Amino acid sequence: MLLSCLEADRTEAGCDEAGRGCLAGAVFAAAVILPPGFAHDELNDSKQLSEKKRYALRPVIEQSAIAWAVGIVTPEEIDKINILHASFLAMHRAIAQLTTPPEHLLIDGNRFTPYPGIPHTTVVKGDGKFMSIAAASILAKTYRDDYMNALALHYPAYHWENNKGYPTKAHRLAIQESGITPYHRKTFTLLPGQLSFDFR
Repeated sequence: MLLSCLEADRTEAGCDEAGRGCLAGAVFAAAVILPPGFAHDELNDSKQLSEKKRYALRPVIEQSAIAWAVGIVTPEEIDKINILHASFLAMHRAIAQLTTPPEHLLIDGNRFTPYPGIPHTTVVKGDGKFMSIAAASILAKTYRDDYMNALALHYPAYHWENNKGYPTKAHRLAIQESGITPYHRKTFTLLPGQLSFDFR
Protein backbone atom coordinates (compact mmCIF):
# COMPACT_ATOMS: atom_id res chain seq x y z
CA MET A 1 0.00 0.00 0.00
CA LEU A 2 1.54 3.30 -1.07
CA LEU A 3 1.63 6.19 1.36
CA SER A 4 -0.23 9.37 0.44
CA CYS A 5 2.38 11.69 1.95
CA LEU A 6 5.38 11.91 4.25
CA GLU A 7 3.81 14.60 6.42
CA ALA A 8 0.18 15.69 6.41
CA ASP A 9 -0.91 19.32 6.13
CA ARG A 10 1.80 20.43 3.74
CA THR A 11 2.03 20.52 -0.04
CA GLU A 12 4.41 17.81 -1.18
CA ALA A 13 5.62 17.17 -4.72
CA GLY A 14 6.86 13.72 -5.68
CA CYS A 15 9.71 13.64 -8.22
CA ASP A 16 11.13 10.86 -10.36
CA GLU A 17 13.06 10.45 -13.61
CA ALA A 18 13.07 8.11 -16.60
CA GLY A 19 15.81 7.24 -19.07
CA ARG A 20 18.85 7.49 -16.84
CA GLY A 21 20.34 4.19 -18.03
CA CYS A 22 19.70 4.72 -21.74
CA LEU A 23 22.34 5.02 -24.44
CA ALA A 24 20.25 7.49 -26.44
CA GLY A 25 17.70 10.21 -25.94
CA ALA A 26 16.96 12.83 -23.33
CA VAL A 27 16.35 12.12 -19.67
CA PHE A 28 12.86 13.07 -18.49
CA ALA A 29 11.65 13.85 -14.98
CA ALA A 30 8.24 14.68 -13.55
CA ALA A 31 7.00 16.44 -10.44
CA VAL A 32 3.48 15.77 -9.16
CA ILE A 33 1.44 17.26 -6.33
CA LEU A 34 -1.54 15.05 -5.52
CA PRO A 35 -4.53 16.30 -3.52
CA PRO A 36 -4.94 15.25 0.14
CA GLY A 37 -6.61 11.88 0.41
CA PHE A 38 -5.93 10.89 -3.19
CA ALA A 39 -5.92 7.12 -3.69
CA HIS A 40 -5.92 4.77 -6.65
CA ASP A 41 -5.65 1.00 -6.39
CA GLU A 42 -3.55 0.61 -9.54
CA LEU A 43 -1.09 3.43 -8.89
CA ASN A 44 2.40 1.97 -8.45
CA ASP A 45 6.02 2.27 -9.53
CA SER A 46 5.91 2.58 -13.33
CA LYS A 47 8.33 -0.35 -13.69
CA GLN A 48 5.75 -2.61 -12.01
CA LEU A 49 3.01 -1.65 -14.46
CA SER A 50 2.30 -2.69 -18.02
CA GLU A 51 2.56 -0.10 -20.76
CA LYS A 52 -1.21 -0.17 -21.14
CA LYS A 53 -1.74 0.56 -17.43
CA ARG A 54 0.83 3.38 -17.43
CA TYR A 55 -0.95 5.13 -20.27
CA ALA A 56 -4.35 4.54 -18.67
CA LEU A 57 -3.14 6.12 -15.42
CA ARG A 58 -1.52 9.16 -17.04
CA PRO A 59 -4.78 11.10 -17.66
CA VAL A 60 -6.03 10.10 -14.20
CA ILE A 61 -2.91 11.61 -12.64
CA GLU A 62 -3.01 14.73 -14.79
CA GLN A 63 -6.68 15.39 -14.11
CA SER A 64 -6.48 14.62 -10.38
CA ALA A 65 -3.22 16.38 -9.53
CA ILE A 66 -3.12 19.83 -7.95
CA ALA A 67 -0.15 20.44 -10.24
CA TRP A 68 2.19 18.39 -12.42
CA ALA A 69 5.02 19.10 -14.83
CA VAL A 70 7.68 17.35 -16.89
CA GLY A 71 11.31 18.47 -17.27
CA ILE A 72 13.73 17.39 -20.01
CA VAL A 73 17.53 17.39 -20.32
CA THR A 74 18.96 16.74 -23.78
CA PRO A 75 21.66 14.22 -24.73
CA GLU A 76 24.06 17.11 -25.38
CA GLU A 77 23.49 18.43 -21.86
CA ILE A 78 23.90 14.93 -20.42
CA ASP A 79 27.31 14.64 -22.09
CA LYS A 80 28.35 17.99 -20.61
CA ILE A 81 27.24 17.55 -17.00
CA ASN A 82 26.92 13.73 -16.62
CA ILE A 83 23.76 11.69 -16.21
CA LEU A 84 23.46 12.05 -12.43
CA HIS A 85 23.46 15.84 -12.56
CA ALA A 86 21.26 15.72 -15.68
CA SER A 87 18.66 13.70 -13.76
CA PHE A 88 18.64 16.28 -10.97
CA LEU A 89 18.43 19.12 -13.50
CA ALA A 90 15.43 17.47 -15.19
CA MET A 91 13.71 17.31 -11.80
CA HIS A 92 14.57 20.96 -11.14
CA ARG A 93 13.05 21.92 -14.51
CA ALA A 94 9.87 20.02 -13.68
CA ILE A 95 9.61 21.60 -10.21
CA ALA A 96 10.12 25.07 -11.69
CA GLN A 97 7.04 24.58 -13.92
CA LEU A 98 4.63 23.60 -11.14
CA THR A 99 1.76 26.06 -11.01
CA THR A 100 1.41 25.47 -7.26
CA PRO A 101 4.69 25.87 -5.33
CA PRO A 102 5.36 22.82 -3.14
CA GLU A 103 6.41 23.17 0.48
CA HIS A 104 8.42 19.95 0.39
CA LEU A 105 9.89 17.59 -2.23
CA LEU A 106 9.89 13.80 -2.13
CA ILE A 107 12.74 12.60 -4.35
CA ASP A 108 13.12 9.05 -5.61
CA GLY A 109 16.64 7.83 -4.85
CA ASN A 110 19.34 8.57 -2.30
CA ARG A 111 20.89 11.77 -3.68
CA PHE A 112 19.62 15.13 -4.92
CA THR A 113 20.90 18.61 -5.61
CA PRO A 114 18.78 20.84 -3.33
CA TYR A 115 16.18 22.95 -5.10
CA PRO A 116 16.42 26.60 -3.96
CA GLY A 117 14.01 27.42 -1.16
CA ILE A 118 12.30 24.03 -0.92
CA PRO A 119 13.42 21.32 1.53
CA HIS A 120 13.51 17.74 0.28
CA THR A 121 13.61 14.15 1.45
CA THR A 122 15.24 11.41 -0.62
CA VAL A 123 13.51 8.03 -0.56
CA VAL A 124 15.21 4.90 -1.90
CA LYS A 125 12.72 3.06 -4.12
CA GLY A 126 10.29 5.85 -3.36
CA ASP A 127 8.24 5.11 -6.46
CA GLY A 128 7.07 1.96 -4.68
CA LYS A 129 6.40 3.76 -1.37
CA PHE A 130 4.72 7.12 -2.06
CA MET A 131 1.85 7.85 -4.42
CA SER A 132 3.20 11.20 -5.60
CA ILE A 133 6.55 9.66 -6.58
CA ALA A 134 4.78 6.75 -8.29
CA ALA A 135 2.66 9.25 -10.21
CA ALA A 136 5.79 11.16 -11.22
CA SER A 137 7.42 7.93 -12.38
CA ILE A 138 4.45 7.19 -14.63
CA LEU A 139 4.44 10.65 -16.21
CA ALA A 140 8.21 10.67 -16.74
CA LYS A 141 8.14 7.19 -18.28
CA THR A 142 5.18 7.71 -20.61
CA TYR A 143 6.31 11.12 -21.86
CA ARG A 144 9.80 9.78 -22.50
CA ASP A 145 8.34 6.76 -24.31
CA ASP A 146 6.32 9.12 -26.54
CA TYR A 147 9.54 11.00 -27.33
CA MET A 148 11.50 7.83 -28.17
CA ASN A 149 8.65 6.48 -30.30
CA ALA A 150 8.72 9.71 -32.32
CA LEU A 151 12.51 9.47 -32.75
CA ALA A 152 12.15 5.85 -33.84
CA LEU A 153 10.25 6.99 -36.93
CA HIS A 154 13.32 8.98 -38.03
CA TYR A 155 15.90 6.37 -36.99
CA PRO A 156 14.23 2.98 -37.62
CA ALA A 157 17.51 1.00 -37.58
CA TYR A 158 17.78 1.31 -33.78
CA HIS A 159 14.32 -0.08 -32.92
CA TRP A 160 13.73 2.59 -30.31
CA GLU A 161 10.01 1.89 -30.43
CA ASN A 162 10.89 -1.37 -28.64
CA ASN A 163 14.00 -0.61 -26.55
CA LYS A 164 13.40 3.12 -25.87
CA GLY A 165 17.15 3.73 -26.10
CA TYR A 166 18.18 1.23 -23.43
CA PRO A 167 21.27 -0.93 -24.05
CA THR A 168 19.57 -4.00 -25.51
CA LYS A 169 21.39 -6.44 -27.75
CA ALA A 170 19.45 -5.16 -30.80
CA HIS A 171 20.28 -1.53 -29.99
CA ARG A 172 23.99 -2.23 -29.57
CA LEU A 173 24.04 -4.26 -32.80
CA ALA A 174 22.42 -1.34 -34.64
CA ILE A 175 25.09 1.02 -33.28
CA GLN A 176 27.78 -1.39 -34.45
CA GLU A 177 26.24 -1.62 -37.93
CA SER A 178 24.96 1.94 -38.47
CA GLY A 179 27.06 4.11 -36.15
CA ILE A 180 25.53 6.69 -33.85
CA THR A 181 22.88 9.39 -34.21
CA PRO A 182 22.81 12.95 -32.85
CA TYR A 183 20.66 11.53 -30.03
CA HIS A 184 23.21 9.04 -28.69
CA ARG A 185 25.02 9.93 -25.46
CA LYS A 186 28.64 10.13 -26.51
CA THR A 187 30.03 9.88 -22.97
CA PHE A 188 28.33 6.52 -22.44
CA THR A 189 29.86 3.14 -23.31
CA LEU A 190 27.85 2.55 -26.44
CA LEU A 191 29.57 -0.72 -27.36
CA PRO A 192 31.14 -3.36 -25.08
CA GLY A 193 34.92 -2.99 -24.91
CA GLN A 194 34.69 0.47 -26.49
CA LEU A 195 37.96 2.35 -26.35
CA SER A 196 37.05 5.23 -28.61
CA PHE A 197 34.40 6.23 -31.10
CA ASP A 198 34.58 8.42 -34.16
CA PHE A 199 31.99 11.15 -33.52
CA ARG A 200 32.68 13.17 -36.66
